[in-house]
Amino acid sequence: RLPAEFGRRPIIVSPDAALRYLSSADYAFEPELLAVAAEWVRPGDTVWDIGSNLGVFALAAAHKAGANGRVLAVEADNWLAGVIRRTCRLADNQELSIDVLPAAVSESAGIASFAIASRGRASNALADVSTRTTIGGVRETHLVPTLPIDQLLETAPEPSLIKIDVEGAEVLALRGASRVLAEARPVVYIEVGEENGPPVAELLGEAGYVLLDPEKPAAERRPLDRCLFNTLAVPKERHAADGT
Repeated sequence: RLPAEFGRRPIIVSPDAALRYLSSADYAFEPELLAVAAEWVRPGDTVWDIGSNLGVFALAAAHKAGANGRVLAVEADNWLAGVIRRTCRLADNQELSIDVLPAAVSESAGIASFAIASRGRASNALADVSTRTTIGGVRETHLVPTLPIDQLLETAPEPSLIKIDVEGAEVLALRGASRVLAEARPVVYIEVGEENGPPVAELLGEAGYVLLDPEKPAAERRPLDRCLFNTLAVPKERHAADGT
């Protein structure tokens, strides 16, 4: 179950996604990830969870967004997407609004090869962009549909927050999100590999975003000139207005 702040919501987990989930303690879930949901999601918000894995962030965000909120969990691994759906069907979660989309994001619509990581499904990645040692080898590959994040606007309300964790495909994801960034102006919480730091910072800067360290208290955050592994990106106008 998620920590008390998120209603002790039950979630189905698997050691094939991350071994820490075998622990029953609150630290089984990434505290930094949950802190973002706690700080930035408000009742009635729409949240997009891109690279949802088991749906930890999606579930936490749905709890914070409440009955009038909506969460879209995008997960390329059909097996993981199925686990998220099972979590949504649990009796304690059925009033939450979580849609699950089994697809990968990229800069354009198409079909791509998706690598299932030997070390665990948390490190799954598009085969063409996977350069991280955390994948530990590939046990098998699947063909998956790809779509740009902008295409989600055709079926989902504009997001107030987007979380992106796509294991090396961050640049492709942002290239396909230019309309969302320009029109919806969501807060973006993104995991950025070292190899993608400069182009991600450039794309977000060109879109009018300020880069911040989400792990620092709000009062201590200062604009960054580079991406961290976990980067918070806030529209410049919002940062200027409220100093967050």
